[in-house]
Amino acid sequence: MRPFLALVVAASLAATAPVVSAQTAPAYEAALASPIRTTEDRARDTTRHAADTLAFAEVKPGQKIADMIIGGGYFTRLFSAAVGPEGHVTAWQPAEFIGFQASYGEALAAAATLDNADGINSPIGAPEWPEGLDLIFTAQNYHDLHLKPFAADTAARVNAAAFKALKPGGLYVIIDHEAAAGAGPEAPDSLHRIEVDQVRREVEAAGFVLDGSSDLLARADDPRTANVFDPSIRGKTSQFMLRFRKPA
Repeated sequence: MRPFLALVVAASLAATAPVVSAQTAPAYEAALASPIRTTEDRARDTTRHAADTLAFAEVKPGQKIADMIIGGGYFTRLFSAAVGPEGHVTAWQPAEFIGFQASYGEALAAAATLDNADGINSPIGAPEWPEGLDLIFTAQNYHDLHLKPFAADTAARVNAAAFKALKPGGLYVIIDHEAAAGAGPEAPDSLHRIEVDQVRREVEAAGFVLDGSSDLLARADDPRTANVFDPSIRGKTSQFMLRFRKPA
């Protein structure tokens, strides 16, 4: 059993349920086919298990969602299509990322052109999310909160901001590259991975409760010890999926 699933079993989380493609894909068919999504987006849908990820995050039309550290905007566009005209997506790209690489700023500007989205670029330790959100979502980027250029309390500050921004009962969903158990606090900076136990401790310390997990993106052939940019593992990492809920 994967370490993070063992945690869930040990905690007896009755809310955790498997995500099944055959059941979830029809519910999100229109979002996947939306013209606001790019050809490159669609080419990535299978490996990213797009429909199942939307289901795991309990995305619904009309919701207010924050996409945390959007990268190229793949999930921003997907959420925009899924929540529809009555919903809204706030795309957050930390100012430090934009300063590091111009394409991050270009992706944020593109996200802000969507009819039901806006973009913010506040500092990484101070996300300026609106309050009353249904979901804050981040994929493959939570570990970046622990990179050495940033203050040691960055993750704690972001998690506190997430707790404040979410409505009671709102969800905080984190997907990231899994580090092997015992990799330690240096793994985010050296490997761009993070131990699932560390994420759970940090997020629960902010007041969240673990609501579910999935091994949908787990890969047994990843030793979880190589840097995610290593050519031997690039694009083939084992990832964990955790869903936290702000108590009502």
